Amino acid sequence: MTINVLILCTHNSARSVLGEAMLNHWAKRLGKNVRAFSAGSAPSGRINPLALEALHGAGVDTTGYRSKSWDEFTAPTAPLLDIVITVCDSAAAESCPVFLGGAGQPVKAHWGYPDPSDAEGGDDGRRRAFELTRQAIGYRMLQLLQLPLALMDRADLQRALGEIARS
Repeated sequence: MTINVLILCTHNSARSVLGEAMLNHWAKRLGKNVRAFSAGSAPSGRINPLALEALHGAGVDTTGYRSKSWDEFTAPTAPLLDIVITVCDSAAAESCPVFLGGAGQPVKAHWGYPDPSDAEGGDDGRRRAFELTRQAIGYRMLQLLQLPLALMDRADLQRALGEIARS
């Protein structure tokens, strides 16, 4: 059984894409049956080039990635979601649509990160911020993949995702 994870951020141009790419990258490398997706409430329509640069620099494949609306994941043909993670404060505060999960509503978590697009120091400062954000998100995705996801009930999974948020 594949565990489907949706990572949300308002514009789906940086943090959520970094999360999607890192989770898919690590899941593939570790042989885990986990699939990540990303979306936004108000997608920008493009992925930030510095996010792509950080991912490519880490050897992460971004083929097929695009900025998209979370509405795609409410359609009848959308994958059933097990986990929904917000990675920016504005998306966490928004009223999310109803996402269908394999056993009802997916488990939700908030793992907030500052917007690397707002980093000071010009292009070099933003590049550093994107790389540090990629590393931080990647670390949490590795922690997620260490959980016995297929064996966990909702309460245990919710608790574990909260612990990861505090790490």
